[in-house]
Amino acid sequence: MRSRRSFIKTVAATTMSVPLFGIAKPGVSANEKLNFAAVGVGGRGAADLNGLMRTGQLNLLAIADVDDVRSQQSREKYPNARVYKDWRELLEKEGDELDLICVATPDHMHGPVSIEAMRMGIPVYGEKPLAHTLKETRYMSEFAKSEGLVTQMGSQYVSSMYERLAVQMLQDGVIGKVKEVHAFCHKKWGDPTPLPQRKDPVPKTLDWDLWLGTAESRSFIGDKYYVPGQWRKRLDFGTGTLGDMGCHILSPVFRALDAHYPLTVKSVGAQPNASNWALNEKVEYVFPGSDMTEGETLKVTWSDGAALPPKKIIDVFGDQMEEQGTIYVGTEGHLMVPFKKLPVPYPQKKYESYRYPKFPPRDHFRDFVSAVKGENVKPLADFYDYGGPLTEIVLLGALSTHFPNKLLKWDVNNLRFKNNREANRLVTKTYREGWEIEGIA
Repeated sequence: MRSRRSFIKTVAATTMSVPLFGIAKPGVSANEKLNFAAVGVGGRGAADLNGLMRTGQLNLLAIADVDDVRSQQSREKYPNARVYKDWRELLEKEGDELDLICVATPDHMHGPVSIEAMRMGIPVYGEKPLAHTLKETRYMSEFAKSEGLVTQMGSQYVSSMYERLAVQMLQDGVIGKVKEVHAFCHKKWGDPTPLPQRKDPVPKTLDWDLWLGTAESRSFIGDKYYVPGQWRKRLDFGTGTLGDMGCHILSPVFRALDAHYPLTVKSVGAQPNASNWALNEKVEYVFPGSDMTEGETLKVTWSDGAALPPKKIIDVFGDQMEEQGTIYVGTEGHLMVPFKKLPVPYPQKKYESYRYPKFPPRDHFRDFVSAVKGENVKPLADFYDYGGPLTEIVLLGALSTHFPNKLLKWDVNNLRFKNNREANRLVTKTYREGWEIEGIA
């Protein structure tokens, strides 16, 4: 089966440049199903698994999840799939049969699982943020390009009509040249309290050592301190509110304004403690300007929790101010881009005759599967052109919160800060003995 996957990869790479819409590639009929596995199948992982299976083009060989409670629904829904707790065992036993894989673990394991699968030549659908560190993220994006692997990051709203409309409106100059951007999110994936000094029994349904994965060993804490979902607040496992939502909310900025790599990043909000991400983060990015921006640089400010954009910005929208999204301040008006809602130019009276452009629909999951099959489809959120660079923006902002009110100058080519050695140590992390990733330190 490895030769079959190699064939799929070769055809996918060679057919991307020729018009093959509706034409099946040789050796894989239009109705043939691809062999698939999923790692992490509870919560968001279950949604990804179901979304990919709804394409009708996949044969689910196996699933892996460390938590029997979280995986129960998926195990019952797909009873023919072989079940593992250890994703390493899944890859060892099933890897040669796999044509693609979905990775939807907690953030700290995105990189380790995806990298191992990619090194086996397996196309990856990986949840956002792409990885837990800048070093892992850069490696994944560059490896995907060098190997010609089909990839897709799980920022599914990049394929939505809402985001595509926002990008087109900005690039069409509906509000003129963009002067500044304010991104905001009401979520609160932070915790200012210290780590509880206690040891609780590990549920019999959870393999705690496997859940920890690359992270340092520690006692289990119950009362939903880590699972389910609260790991997003913990430094060693999640990436805070910015990490959770930044890849969604900052995506239109990245795509419409060519804001790909910041020149500087500065945290002006709260600071994490020894164990947890902060509440009320506020981060200021400065990007090089583009044809869509007014000046030589573009300032993008992220605010979350109780931190908000400036009052003068909020007052433009009044009671129509959203809980999360982006506001673009242009030379001729403002554009409100709520998360998962229709973008609206302001003042509304000025734009009352505006007609939105029309687009054919796109399916984030189907695009990925079709690309793996060699059809002439380029996923919108591939790791190299989109997922990696966008995740780097998000992780840079999260990293900056460790150094409040310090301007960090970013050297994108060398993956380091020009002016802060302590910050450079957080570009990567220390892996638990036995869980190191070869080639990443």
